[in-house]
Amino acid sequence: MECTVSWTGPNTATGTTTTSGSAMSFLATTGSGHTLVMDGAPDAAKPENGGANLAPRPMETVLAGTGGCTAYDVVLILKRGRHDVRGCTVRLTSERAEADPKVFTKIHMHFVVAGSGIAASAVERAIAMSHEKYCSATIMLGKTADITTSFELIEA
Repeated sequence: MECTVSWTGPNTATGTTTTSGSAMSFLATTGSGHTLVMDGAPDAAKPENGGANLAPRPMETVLAGTGGCTAYDVVLILKRGRHDVRGCTVRLTSERAEADPKVFTKIHMHFVVAGSGIAASAVERAIAMSHEKYCSATIMLGKTADITTSFELIEA
């Protein structure tokens, strides 16, 4: 797996910002050929050091990727168990350390799984398997963060 991240911020030759309109904007190009824009938070005290709130923050993309990783696992585990899963949403809330490096210290993931005839125990098992064995992102983040989960099951 590979990824190239390029700063699209100010043109150092002219001192002006690029068409992104942000001094702290980055473009990631993944090995699979997809692109993702990231931007920093605005900094009123030093605008030249801040973003323009034009895209997600890099740490937001880490959290989003983690949610995608675990949701993928949960859906796949349920499908492999021949459960009639029709929807899966995970809402992540987090806390970060006050001081640098501002690692995640707490992450809560609330899953909403929709399907027909799925037992709650199957959803609970799928979430546990994702977090204990399959989801690389949650296993990595679990080194610094207390990760908790909850879920609700909707008959659909």
